[in-house]
Amino acid sequence: MTPTLKVYVARLVGLAVLGPDGESIGRVRDVVISMHMPGRQPRALGLAVELTTRRRIFVPMLRVTSIEPDAVTLTTGHVNLRRLRVRPNEALAVGQILDTTARTDDPDYPELHGVDLAVVDIAIEQTRTRDWVVGRVALRAVRKGLRRRGQTIVVQWRHVRGLNRLELARPGQGVQMALAQFEEMRAPDVANALRELPVKRRDEIAAALDNERLADVLQEMPTDDQTAILSSLPPARAADVLEAMDPDDVADLMGELPDAEAEALLARMDPEESESVRRLLQHSPDTAGGVMTPEPLIVTANATVSEALARVRDPDVNSASASMVFVVRPPTNTPTGTFLGAVHTQRLLREPPANLVGGILDAEIPRLAADAPLEKMTRFFATYNLVCAPVIDDDDHLLGAVVVDDLLDAMLPRDWRETDPDADGPADHHPADLQSHGVTR
Repeated sequence: MTPTLKVYVARLVGLAVLGPDGESIGRVRDVVISMHMPGRQPRALGLAVELTTRRRIFVPMLRVTSIEPDAVTLTTGHVNLRRLRVRPNEALAVGQILDTTARTDDPDYPELHGVDLAVVDIAIEQTRTRDWVVGRVALRAVRKGLRRRGQTIVVQWRHVRGLNRLELARPGQGVQMALAQFEEMRAPDVANALRELPVKRRDEIAAALDNERLADVLQEMPTDDQTAILSSLPPARAADVLEAMDPDDVADLMGELPDAEAEALLARMDPEESESVRRLLQHSPDTAGGVMTPEPLIVTANATVSEALARVRDPDVNSASASMVFVVRPPTNTPTGTFLGAVHTQRLLREPPANLVGGILDAEIPRLAADAPLEKMTRFFATYNLVCAPVIDDDDHLLGAVVVDDLLDAMLPRDWRETDPDADGPADHHPADLQSHGVTR
């Protein structure tokens, strides 16, 4: 089959990336474009490829053998595993260029001269030297009252004006294409993708996400990135996003901020939401009280099995927290009444729906004290083979629960999201470097 010599970048997104023997390497998520030569066609330097491990890497265009409707094939199955980093003179086609504003002086469209147009797509073409350059740009009128408003036109690159690094840095660029790219991605993958973008573009996309989605993404970011994004939002919006985050994640973030700044944010939050965060802040961050979530699954002893399972089915509850339901005397808000025990979800699934949880609870389940240090918690989970454990005070009140993923977060280095254990050398890419060597997958 004849290899494709021209392709629109939006159509590349999601295509499988294959080695020469058909082995799967990952999927295309974006195209890295060089923007540092004014007056000359920008070069497509390479693909941003998401591996099966969710890591995004840079694959040079010179490694591409063919582009078919369903896959991109490389010359080799060896790829460099260093995480993608976009340099200042480069831009991500989908993440940064699409949805931005440009103009055209194409003589075929005189009525659009001097009019702001949205960049809908860009076509990259392979030259005789095997380089890939931006050949055409698809544009759409964005101003009301134009005869061609809503119609997409395709013009040669030489007739496009204002599509450069300076214009990309201007505020107010559109984000719809970028949001569409993130729509089906998991929150940790969106967090990684946002960290690859320039600050200006990252903040634009973050501002366009709804509160719940942004909260999920922020929880997967290092503290520095969390604070930077929150500070870019209006204070009232930042408080709304914090309310949508898990209280233990908010407490971790507040613990890193200056006291005055943390108090200002907490004061803007709903009092019911901020109260649980304030309780967590009373504990050292390296103890069970500092690591726990104050909102585990809690019922009273006269709840039925079906009622308990309904709590487990809540899609907002992660799998570790859903592994057991805690049983207490009223009140059921933490700190609760007397802790009675717990019921494992597996046990609930084996019981008739009308049975009461009070008749099947494990009253002897091991418990953690709020001041238990990390080492004790680690041994506790290893000893009892649990993924979720209750935290009890001296008066047998349930304060919260430690789940294994939060324990892992506390045990790992603070910068674990920023470090790259598979990297071999500098973090940013360079086409020449990547052509000279690779790391076997």
